[in-house]
Amino acid sequence: MNSETKINLLDFDLQGMREYFAALGEKPFRATQVMKWIYHFGITDFDEMSNLSKVLRERLKVEAEVRLPEIASDHLSQDHSRKWLFRLEDGNCIETVFIPVDGRGTLCVSSQVGCSLNCSFCSTAQQGFNRNLTTGEIIGQVLAASIAIGISENRGERAITNVVLMGMGEPLLNVDNVVPAMRLMMEDNAFGLSKRRVTLSTSGLVPAMDQLSETIDVSLAVSLHATNDELRDELVPINKKYPIAELMEACRRYAVGAPHGKITMEYVMIDGVNDSEAEARELAKLLKDVPSKVNLIPFNPFPGSDYRSSSDRTVRRFQEILIDAGHITVTRRTRGDDIDAACGQLAGRVQDRTRRTQKLKLERSA
Repeated sequence: MNSETKINLLDFDLQGMREYFAALGEKPFRATQVMKWIYHFGITDFDEMSNLSKVLRERLKVEAEVRLPEIASDHLSQDHSRKWLFRLEDGNCIETVFIPVDGRGTLCVSSQVGCSLNCSFCSTAQQGFNRNLTTGEIIGQVLAASIAIGISENRGERAITNVVLMGMGEPLLNVDNVVPAMRLMMEDNAFGLSKRRVTLSTSGLVPAMDQLSETIDVSLAVSLHATNDELRDELVPINKKYPIAELMEACRRYAVGAPHGKITMEYVMIDGVNDSEAEARELAKLLKDVPSKVNLIPFNPFPGSDYRSSSDRTVRRFQEILIDAGHITVTRRTRGDDIDAACGQLAGRVQDRTRRTQKLKLERSA
């Protein structure tokens, strides 16, 4: 069999892996054995999986593989953030970022090749959209990064302590593949992360938020960025379909069972657009009865954007108003901007099926 016809074991969560080995006539414990080799030790060669029978190893070599994305480039920032460009089998490339801070290592992974949404402040949106990532391509980023950083046999010392689905794409437009990948992130036989340490970020797809809460227990972040529908329609166009009032109701519902009992509200600070003191007070009112904490994110520039980041003074004042109103509010430190790995800067290399890149070039040349 060639690579295209072999089964990628990274596409299976624990239940899927058990079903696969059952179909081979093997006992269920084979699933946990293989998962531990892959995710605990980073072993992808079946010949090295010494507690499997030789017959099983030979069969796996014929029928299956552990297919990781190829590292096309690997960049290290001055602040020790690290960005990988992963090349997929179809030639598309996605970006994944590791951010180490104060003993915690956060990995930001992608869920789509490009993004079908068109948020005006995000570099990924300018790349257009090609397709959803498979479960194996999503969890493969975590595994490839773990191997590149160095997997410790003492799992308590793993470099990656948190995973956030905040990279390229809208995760809730790829629920069928994202959910099994998150299960693997939290599975003891895989990465064993706490549900508090796996966070999905969404632009606000209300029905999918409700579906997610009924399917898996993970932390949720919402890209809010505005306090009124007129501005949010411009910044986050999906708001035209799911306006702020509807989104806030969905957040209240999700918070009931959320790991922290709160939703993280992400708010990109854009100079002269959404950063006034009046808007800070409106945000405080909007979130008054929504269990949440606010994450202020300085806008990170990218080629072709006319937006600028708010000044440090403006961000501090915005934060003070929210804190004075009783809201937990933090300002995210910009990390990895020297290698274009900061929030909103991920671009990858997308074979755009939407022709958005072509339209943008025409608009800018007009």
